[in-house]
Amino acid sequence: MKSAPATMNLRAPGKVNLMTTTLEKSAETFQYLQKTFAIHQVDEMTAALHEDGFALVPGVLSGSEVQALREATDRLQPFGFDRVSPLQEHYKCVFNRERIFFDQISRPGITDLAERTMGDQCHIIGETAWRSHPGYDGWTPHTDHVWITVPESNFEDPKFLLPITVCTAHYYLSDIPTEDHCPTYVIPGSHKSGRPMGGDPNPTWHGKSLEPVLVKAGDVLFFRSEIWHSGSKNASDSIRYLLQVHYANRFISQKFSPFPWQYNPEILAIADERQLRLLGKHPESSYG
Repeated sequence: MKSAPATMNLRAPGKVNLMTTTLEKSAETFQYLQKTFAIHQVDEMTAALHEDGFALVPGVLSGSEVQALREATDRLQPFGFDRVSPLQEHYKCVFNRERIFFDQISRPGITDLAERTMGDQCHIIGETAWRSHPGYDGWTPHTDHVWITVPESNFEDPKFLLPITVCTAHYYLSDIPTEDHCPTYVIPGSHKSGRPMGGDPNPTWHGKSLEPVLVKAGDVLFFRSEIWHSGSKNASDSIRYLLQVHYANRFISQKFSPFPWQYNPEILAIADERQLRLLGKHPESSYG
């Protein structure tokens, strides 16, 4: 079996200097464009996932945690199915490489939201780290996956709730104060279309267009797989850092690569029971 990368860093993050310049924007010049939630508002965020398709949570990571995660991302080397180009780096299954990445799969509040919406036996199906360099253009409007196609008229019944089966948590490790800084774009409520988005480069739904999600480093955007969304162009002069944790219902297959997959034994040795379940350790049930 193929082993995990040889270089592993399982140190718990120590004290580091807070990020400067881009991480110290004044509150007077920044404004969120979407509704935000406190990390403990799990009920309200759950309702937002059914109504808007996403929940934006400011200040999940501290400045020192953001700095440590950026430095860990800088240390990553291509392995397996990682994709590295001059304008973008995309590293898969980073939870298996360094403890600081692994620690984020069970982040309080965010993982509570995953369990509330996808069941107490939900697990991760991936964790990816990204570095998008100046000039990179990620404008590709899409839906991650639509599991059940339903008539849009179903959503006119307030009792109808489309099951939530897969969600992604975007941990922003860079300030994104303007559209030039490579924000994520979303169309609020577009999961209620009941269908995949299609190939339109500038989609609209009920008169709504894709809107940028402006954030500060340390914020998290948690969104369901059916929402219409897109990356965008990095027109700034700095690299955009992003960490994604992908959660799914117990019966959605885990997507760890490369095959044959092997867990890092040092990661397993430090995992608690919740983390082991998130990695795929489940009690016996139907089909196994």
